[in-house]
Amino acid sequence: MLYTLYLSFTSYDIFSPPTWTGFDNYIRLFTKDPNFIQSAQVTLIYVLVGTPLKLGVALGAAMLLNYRDTAASFFRSAFYVPSLIGASVSVAIVWRAMFVSDGPVDSALSFFGINLGGWVGNINLVVPMMILLAVWGFGGTMIIFLAGLKGIPAELYEAADVDGAGPFRKFRNITIPMLSPVIFFNLLLETIGAFQVFGSAYIISNGTGGPAGMTNFYTLYLYKRAFTDGQMGYASAMAWVLLIVVAIVAVFIFRSSQSWVHYAGDEK
Repeated sequence: MLYTLYLSFTSYDIFSPPTWTGFDNYIRLFTKDPNFIQSAQVTLIYVLVGTPLKLGVALGAAMLLNYRDTAASFFRSAFYVPSLIGASVSVAIVWRAMFVSDGPVDSALSFFGINLGGWVGNINLVVPMMILLAVWGFGGTMIIFLAGLKGIPAELYEAADVDGAGPFRKFRNITIPMLSPVIFFNLLLETIGAFQVFGSAYIISNGTGGPAGMTNFYTLYLYKRAFTDGQMGYASAMAWVLLIVVAIVAVFIFRSSQSWVHYAGDEK
């Protein structure tokens, strides 16, 4: 890591010795590289939209499984399996085949009179498609939520029933506060993971980041700069910018957790 920090202040192509350039790489990032700005924007949209959606779907599925006894083990396994293979190359290839023009998804929508012409080549739909792929792998997050739900004392819900509380009040006043440490844990991990999306974007775009750079996520663009263009010093600067941004986001989540995360025995 320290060596890449040094490289971020140099011009380095792997084959020649590094040449010190000072802050040139960082200045170029923010003032002379529109592709960097676009990749940061696309990644930010992916994080801000995909992470809450994935957490919401995972929590909803966990709550359904928590109150279901019949075939609960089957559904728990069925929902969990996609999270094991969701980041694999094979799934990304299948996902691309499903969403291309005249693919299964396009054909199914055309049956209802919706003609989108495929998602992969559509600049307005390719990011939502990537978000759907991320949400589809909600199983691991769901299992953690389910474990947290199992740890909430049933006596709290029984007392709420005696007081005449409805499902919404029980969810707001019991489930969310008692589950807040688990929500915090999942939020932190999913946010950090979303910033590092790479494999699915590389496969679906064939490594180009297309169409029109809409799948040129931050780590994919970093990879292209380092190993396609041979600009290792520039890529090192990108890596350190990513590290700083993720660290700032993590600190913000930790600081904000003081106002909404409640632990057992905490008087606040």
